[in-house]
Amino acid sequence: MLVAAISDTHLPRGARRLPEACLARLREADLILHAGDFSAVAVLEELRALGPPVHGVYGNADEPALRELLPKELVVEAGGARIGLVHIPGPAVGREERLVRRFPGCDAVLYGHTHLPQVERHDGVWILNPGSPTERRRGPFHSMLLLEVTAGAISAELVRLT
Repeated sequence: MLVAAISDTHLPRGARRLPEACLARLREADLILHAGDFSAVAVLEELRALGPPVHGVYGNADEPALRELLPKELVVEAGGARIGLVHIPGPAVGREERLVRRFPGCDAVLYGHTHLPQVERHDGVWILNPGSPTERRRGPFHSMLLLEVTAGAISAELVRLT
């Protein structure tokens, strides 16, 4: 199963939109995960229109209507793996340990908010941040994640978007 993960899209904002390379990967995925800060319900609807099922959590910059539609935290089952989603991971110090404890029994935890990509394992759990496909901020580049999930085993690839 191919899972495409994004976060911090902060759309709409002026003429900015998701890069074509990101959209292509989202369409090819079996499942789309969004770790918050869509900004508007219209963005969630646009993602749903791409085809694959979409699961997400709300972020601190999301409009009230999105907060009513989406949970603050979520656990999704995909290809035999459990993936926890949250937008704000808390302070950098102790973050990985905190996220593992926050989502017991999960094989991966996907978070957003920082705009800084992260693809690491901590105590056997993937700690993942896709960065942002649209708003780099302090991140090194625009990015997203692709997860290949087979029989509960996850392989993660950070995709640099241009």
